[in-house]
Amino acid sequence: MKKLLVLFVCLFTMQAAKVWADDDRPVKVEQMPQQAQQFIKKHFPKSSVALAKMEVDLFSKSYEVLFTNGDKLEFDSKGAWTEVNCKYSAVPAEIIPAAIKTHVKKHYPDTKIIKIEKDSRDYEVELSNKWEIKFDKKFNVIDIDR
Repeated sequence: MKKLLVLFVCLFTMQAAKVWADDDRPVKVEQMPQQAQQFIKKHFPKSSVALAKMEVDLFSKSYEVLFTNGDKLEFDSKGAWTEVNCKYSAVPAEIIPAAIKTHVKKHYPDTKIIKIEKDSRDYEVELSNKWEIKFDKKFNVIDIDR
């Protein structure tokens, strides 16, 4: 009986943690961190926001913005961009590190970068020809996928 009670308590705790961890809430762009707001105003001034939301996980918070044209931005809890996905156009050139721009221009001259992601370890770009290139923090190519 005691083991059964402990099992139920564990299951309830795990369910409660899962419900609490997956909390997505719609927000207004004005409620997002200042850095994210400035990024949107600078790089996507004419785009219309379809949805902005805050995602709260167990130990972190992030923001996501979807535009009516299908473009998507993701930001960390401080408002720094982590992903820029421009489905039908090029990612704004000002946000792409120079070494990545140079590499893509040299090796894939007829393509444009339509998606870029960054985290603490690397950058990953997707090109208009559907190639994906991963760079380490020193901008060395570490993986290429098609």
